[in-house]
Parts: sequence; C-alpha cells; structure tokens
Amino acid sequence: MMILPSEWVGAAKGPRRGRSLGRLLKRAIDLALASVGLLLLLPAFFLISIAIKLDSPGPILYSQERVGRNRRARLNGTPSSRNRRSADAFGRPFRIHKFRTMVADAERQTGPVWASAGDIRVTRIGRFLRRTRLDETPQLWNVIVGEMSIVGPRPERPTFVQSLTTSLPDYPKRCAVMPGITGLAQVKSRYDTSVESADRKLKYDLYYLQHGRLLLDLKIMAATVKVMARGDGAH
Repeated sequence: MMILPSEWVGAAKGPRRGRSLGRLLKRAIDLALASVGLLLLLPAFFLISIAIKLDSPGPILYSQERVGRNRRARLNGTPSSRNRRSADAFGRPFRIHKFRTMVADAERQTGPVWASAGDIRVTRIGRFLRRTRLDETPQLWNVIVGEMSIVGPRPERPTFVQSLTTSLPDYPKRCAVMPGITGLAQVKSRYDTSVESADRKLKYDLYYLQHGRLLLDLKIMAATVKVMARGDGAH
C-alpha cells in the first residue's frame, strides 16, 4: 500500500492548470539545474573517474539503451499494438549515461538481469556510488539535450518494459512523460529486484503522473539530496 506523508499529499492537491506553461517552466528549471550541476560536479567527476579506474579494469562511463517518453501516449492509455513497434517498446529509445558500478561486461553470461543485494558484480567504488546515487549524475547531460528531466519516472530497459507490461498492464503509462534522474518512486523505494518491487514503484510513478507539479518536484529534489547524503540509495 502506498502511503505518503501529509505534506507530500498537500503538494500534489488541486487541478493541473496551465500545463503548457508548466512544461516550459519545468524545462527551464531542468536546464538551469543540469547546467549548474555539471559545472559544480566537474571536480567530483574527476575524482570519481580516477577511483573507478584504480578499482577495476574497464571504462569509466557506462552507456545503456533505455525507453524514453512516448509522445503518442496519453496518461490514461497505452500505445496501441499498431504503434508499439514504431514507439520501440512504448517510448523513444535513447542512451543513458552512468558511472560504471559493476565489473566490465557484467551481463555477458547472464543477459539483462536486475542487480540484487550483495551482488558480486558491483565493485567497491560502485557500492559507494550506488549508495550516494552519484553514479546517476552523468545523466545531467541527458537532461540538457532533452532526453530526460530532473524529476520523473526512471527510464527502464526495453526488455524489462516489455516483460513487466505482461505482469503490470499499467506499466507503459510511465512513458507518457519525460523520464527523470530521480522521482517519487526513487525516494520512497530502492532499486528494482523483482516484479513485486516494480509494482510498488509503479504505484508511486502513476501517482506522480496524475498529481505531479512544480511544488512536488521541489520536494522530490530535496528528498533526493537527503537520500544521497545518508547513502540510502542502494539495497
């Protein structure tokens, strides 16, 4: 059951007005925060890059295809079977950027799988980056180029979107808005490890789709900073 504190519910009450203006304002805030964030984090990026190279062989950055926004979808519907192929797994695909937290070619033997608690594929520096969510910070570039927002449902891999849609018919609705670096589901839950955990996070995502606005975005950003400071981002 999804339970939100009263201050979160209060931030999301009321009708959604001026959606066009709201989208423009959200985009302006995204650009400003992402640009400033990249500049301020450059020294940290340098240190993280050195730590990753010293910790394990392989690239510093990790790039992976994810499902982005489906501009044909509506909040109360899913892509039709006719346009699923053109939407490519329910949304426009793009490549997400992260600091590498696992050994190189971690899925060579297994194929796409969720990470688990105590996953031996995660490196020492990777565990720190996951706890602090610093591994996600290169996605500020995805925000600048218009593929992501600061706040929104986390983008998932096409293979997981397709498989989860079988068990969770409402899952494609997440693609009706721009995916985010952080979101309500991320500050209220952890990484997906099963269909059950994905279902729990989906409820938060659907709540955000129906009620999200600027004030709620700001509260999610503040909560994300707390998660990063406490190191609560991993399993």
